[in-house]
Amino acid sequence: MFESTKVGRSVSKDDFKEQQEALRTELLSAQRDLKDSDIPVIVLISGVEAAGKGEVVNRLNEWLDTRGVQTFAFWDETDEERARPRYWRFWRSMPPRGEISILFGGWYQTPIEHRFQGHCSDAELDGELNRIVDFERMLIQDGALILKFWFHMSEDDQKARLKELSRDDKSRWKMLPDKSKFSEQYAAFEQVAERVIRHTDRGVCPWYLVEAEDRRYRDLTVGKTLLHAIRSRLAEAPSDSIRSSSGSPELPSGANAQITLLDQLDLSLSLDKDTYKAEMKRLQTEINELAWSAYNKKRSTVLVFEGVDAGGKGGAIRRITTAVDARLYRTIPVAAPTDEEKSHHYLWRFWRHVPRAGYITLYDRSWYGRVLVERVEGFADDAEWRRAYSEINRFEEQLVDSGVILLKFWIHISQDEQLRRFKDRENVPYKRYKITDEDWRNREKWPQYKDAINEMVVRTSTKHAAWTLVEGNDKPYARVKVLKTVCDTVREALKRDPEPTAGYLPCGEKRPDEGKKGSNGKSES
Repeated sequence: MFESTKVGRSVSKDDFKEQQEALRTELLSAQRDLKDSDIPVIVLISGVEAAGKGEVVNRLNEWLDTRGVQTFAFWDETDEERARPRYWRFWRSMPPRGEISILFGGWYQTPIEHRFQGHCSDAELDGELNRIVDFERMLIQDGALILKFWFHMSEDDQKARLKELSRDDKSRWKMLPDKSKFSEQYAAFEQVAERVIRHTDRGVCPWYLVEAEDRRYRDLTVGKTLLHAIRSRLAEAPSDSIRSSSGSPELPSGANAQITLLDQLDLSLSLDKDTYKAEMKRLQTEINELAWSAYNKKRSTVLVFEGVDAGGKGGAIRRITTAVDARLYRTIPVAAPTDEEKSHHYLWRFWRHVPRAGYITLYDRSWYGRVLVERVEGFADDAEWRRAYSEINRFEEQLVDSGVILLKFWIHISQDEQLRRFKDRENVPYKRYKITDEDWRNREKWPQYKDAINEMVVRTSTKHAAWTLVEGNDKPYARVKVLKTVCDTVREALKRDPEPTAGYLPCGEKRPDEGKKGSNGKSES
């Protein structure tokens, strides 16, 4: 694979000077045009050690307007990053539409290093590479342009470059521990790199192999490739929405033929006042104790609350938050996306709030808006909401694989009960803010929402993230069921260690709760 990067390509100083001036001008022009588009550009910089990755990035920042470029390095991890799912750090580096992010190594660096260092098998590496392919496909389907550069050179050229760098006090190479492993095991590293590149080299997201021995050739090649990719993408006409089958059968007419999962709920279930008070006191005491146990064991919890308007989401959330120490949780109310959020993939704003190990995040509405309100109201086209089911499933799988305790609640009420609550809100001064014109409009689309909810539950109730459907006509019953489900699930999760799916924690990466055990049996991590 790498033979083409060892043929001795080079560019003279005069040719470089002449081409650089024109290239820089064109890159700045393309960058200005990009700013007015809805295209985020992600540039991944990888390759063998001493190939000049830092020099390339410095050159790009020299040629481009740095006000529209952000650079991220992933060769070390902060405590904040270690306390969250691995992809959290990458989502934070995603550029808004019209801008560029340059990523050193990106999501490839850790899998390559772990396989090279023998911390995992080829099969485990392939599992993580499959996740990467899905991740890149999701970004591309949302409109991102991804360019992946791999810089390579011969073993002799690398040794000469390493010798040169060893004399440079400013070289990152000189600061690395265990430097000899790369130079002494060139063939082994090259073999791992070839496996990674072949596995993830796809037509929609190819790798660009660049010969790195001659710096001028290397830099011009990257600049011209970036320019061509941006220009080509800007020249593309907006693609038509992809029309495809939803995967759900077309139902015949007739009331009994249109029954959904929601119709199976017994909305007459209720609790008497004394039972409610006793259960609530017991459950709130337990949930507070469990929250502290999860904190001590560094197990984070994500609670998702969805439901029809006036279904009782806020009431259920308050029964949890009033019982738990305020230092342990955050409640994220989800409304229409801001301009900043619209400039990113729709999952970006939810990744931002994923809790660090030991803490709790409660989402009052969530990423399921893509397949509910955005689907029904036409804010997302068919292609966007149809592919969201698999994107959401992969997102939730990553959370659970990293040790997050994830619970999802759909709180449901009847149309008659919703109408009663709407009128009650209009008549009570301190509740009026809860009722809006949008709530009444949504009520008119009850059948469409019911179908969307049914498909959502069918497609996203998985082994790792099942839905809990809550009968909500009686508020006390609904609140007790929510708290009991939370207590039961968290209690069981804390009894066992998290069991990540092969390939998520790439090649032996440790989970937050896998620190060294002290003499008292508690984690010292």
